[in-house]
Amino acid sequence: MSYFEFSACTSILVGKAATTDGSTLIGRNEDCKAAWPKRFVVNEHQNFTEPQQFVSKDNGFTMPIPKERAKYTSTPEWTDKYGLFEEDGINEYGAAMSATESTYANNQVLGVDPLVKDGIGEEAIVTVVLPYIHSAIEGVERLGKIVTEYGASETNGILFSDNNEVWYFEIGSGHHWVAQRIPDDSYAVVANQMAIQEIDFDDLHNFRWSAGIQKFVNNNDLNPNRIGFNFRQIFGTQTQADTYYSTPRVWYGQKMFNPEIAQNPESQELPFIRKSSRLLSVFDAQNFLSSHFQETVYDPIGSGTEAEKHKFRPISLAKTQESHVLQLSAKYPHEIGDIHWLLMGVGAQSTFVPFFAGITDTPDEYKYEVGHDYDPKSAYWIFKLVGILVDPHYLQFGGQLKEIQNDLIQQYIANVKAAQIASLTSDTLSELANTYSFKSADLAMSSFKNLAAKLITTSTDFSPLNYQQDLNL
Repeated sequence: MSYFEFSACTSILVGKAATTDGSTLIGRNEDCKAAWPKRFVVNEHQNFTEPQQFVSKDNGFTMPIPKERAKYTSTPEWTDKYGLFEEDGINEYGAAMSATESTYANNQVLGVDPLVKDGIGEEAIVTVVLPYIHSAIEGVERLGKIVTEYGASETNGILFSDNNEVWYFEIGSGHHWVAQRIPDDSYAVVANQMAIQEIDFDDLHNFRWSAGIQKFVNNNDLNPNRIGFNFRQIFGTQTQADTYYSTPRVWYGQKMFNPEIAQNPESQELPFIRKSSRLLSVFDAQNFLSSHFQETVYDPIGSGTEAEKHKFRPISLAKTQESHVLQLSAKYPHEIGDIHWLLMGVGAQSTFVPFFAGITDTPDEYKYEVGHDYDPKSAYWIFKLVGILVDPHYLQFGGQLKEIQNDLIQQYIANVKAAQIASLTSDTLSELANTYSFKSADLAMSSFKNLAAKLITTSTDFSPLNYQQDLNL
């Protein structure tokens, strides 16, 4: 991203046999700036009569795109001055993607296959891929061809899913990439490092890769290992910055889902794929993305020493713009079985609202073309405001926030269940999707508006200019 000083995210991917309901899950925190509003929109299905071309406002990346564009959801920026950055969504065919997880290649690799200044980058990836695929593997294949032909301007990780499979795609240099299918019974968490490890070049069911990648590595003496092809070790970095910035988040995710396994948060050898000790729900994925090392000395709002509390970069961050979990299920029609859970603002201080893939529109507050500064008409700022009010008075307000978050989850579950039951006999799935999605969104916004009003009122008594008189005087 040319306009970002630093962009860093955290991702989770879960296979269908590893979840409580048989759905697939992919999710990510989009972390960039503490005040950088996002929108949530539905891009309508379109058929063009003339040839179409995509041109990036970010770096000039240009490529032709098909005349037919599928309907899809996305979360673009508040301004398109620097490009769209649509980031995440589900299309009308039941394919989903999230892009991107920023990663970093080592100097040896970039010295022989440098990044391409006007190649594909985060700003464009969702826009030129998601509307044109019907499955997760089609997403891998389409993006792979684009990176090979046009080059990449950044090294990134990209998440793909449908209701059957989950794939993780990593760009390792200007033109080389690999992708791995997450086993159905497993999960993976990723945090700003190249994550994919051993590649089995005889297994096309679980792996894909750029043409000539083995020859490229061999000819340029890039493999540090005597045997095998470990993509992370060949293309990635293992720096001290990784030790404090990236690996602790992977450690914590694996601690959440495999507490029986003892690991070091500073280890560079944490595995990419894990089998959880229990089945995971969509709320487990959301809790991971909203976490900040709770119940450890590394929690920034915990009981560790000041050095411990600020040693590692937390998962839920003040710079989170939005967070999402894309849940795809084969049990119900696509319009209702697929859910775009979307949280605006900071994960720990906001709420994941369920939007069904069959929606034809989003609430005005979510698509409001707000400027950069605070505006109460924007969903982003409605949720962000509560976090700002809670931050300086966490002990006083944290319990009230958690109570609202828990109440909302219970009502979301009721809304989702009602819509899914109704979908089995309904002929108007889009109408059903709109009704229940708007119901959940309106409930979330009204709850956070009311909470903000209470917090503002209570905060008036916290002024340092206050004075408590002794009534005995």
